[in-house]
Amino acid sequence: MTDIDQLLHDVAAKAPLALPFGVTSLRAPASAEEVAQAEAALGFTLPPLLAGLYTRVADGGFGPESGLFPLLDDNGRGPSAVSSYLARRSGGQTDGWGWPEGVLPIADWGCFMLACVDCRDDNEAVLLFEPNAAIPEFAWYVDAPSLAGWLRGWLDGTGWYCNAEGEEENMAPWPHYGARAGR
Repeated sequence: MTDIDQLLHDVAAKAPLALPFGVTSLRAPASAEEVAQAEAALGFTLPPLLAGLYTRVADGGFGPESGLFPLLDDNGRGPSAVSSYLARRSGGQTDGWGWPEGVLPIADWGCFMLACVDCRDDNEAVLLFEPNAAIPEFAWYVDAPSLAGWLRGWLDGTGWYCNAEGEEENMAPWPHYGARAGR
């Protein structure tokens, strides 16, 4: 079993035991066709671990806080990862700041903050988008250097979002915002 296989196994084991409030069961996993449809709409491929979460665990609805966004559609109940990305890239939800290419929103922290995966990073870095900053460059932080590490933080309860204070202020700024947002 590879490291990714083991991590997906561990996430799949925890996911049904840690559903967000009001959710009674996991969604079905996304199909390979749905992933291909999402990638065609996004214009880039999903990194292996992120694709595995959607195809081998569930199509969103599990994970920290209110869980991961579904990949393509939530039947009008909320955003999907793809619709959220496309709306932000078109300028519809960024106050004109510019959304970085290849940065896929995957979860909502509340207060308009988002967890995002940098799909152009080989490690699948997880970024925190904190839009309450006055300057766009100060709205982006490295939440975890890898999606694997972010998931392990959820699994073992060590992620910043797992503690009662929810302290995220020790995160390093993400240095690639300007180049990736076309600034």
